[in-house]
Amino acid sequence: VQLQASGGGLVQPGGSLMLSCVISGATLDDFTIAWFRQVPGREREGVSCMAKSDGSTIYGDSARGRFTISRDSAKNTVYLQMNSLKTEDTGVYKCAADRTSTCFAYDYGMSYYGSGTQVTVSS
Repeated sequence: VQLQASGGGLVQPGGSLMLSCVISGATLDDFTIAWFRQVPGREREGVSCMAKSDGSTIYGDSARGRFTISRDSAKNTVYLQMNSLKTEDTGVYKCAADRTSTCFAYDYGMSYYGSGTQVTVSS
């Protein structure tokens, strides 16, 4: 299973970005999927998760109300729409997948991680 994230870049505060993550070597519908943010010197932070079982979603405190996770099974792709970006959203965003059915404790770790895409929010 391989995951490749893209879509990061430099954006001004208040702007938007959409991240994409393509899964290869497996079928997206077989996985619960998630996005994490990694900032140097800080622990990896769970941003959002979508459960395999019913498509239910959960968000970290910093993402709730501004970010939206979605999936396109036909394209084997996961998305993270990020709106109203803040400087503290800066980091490397990694997509992740696990064969577990729910998002329970997803932020403690998942089985597969992509390489990540850099998001920088700065004026």
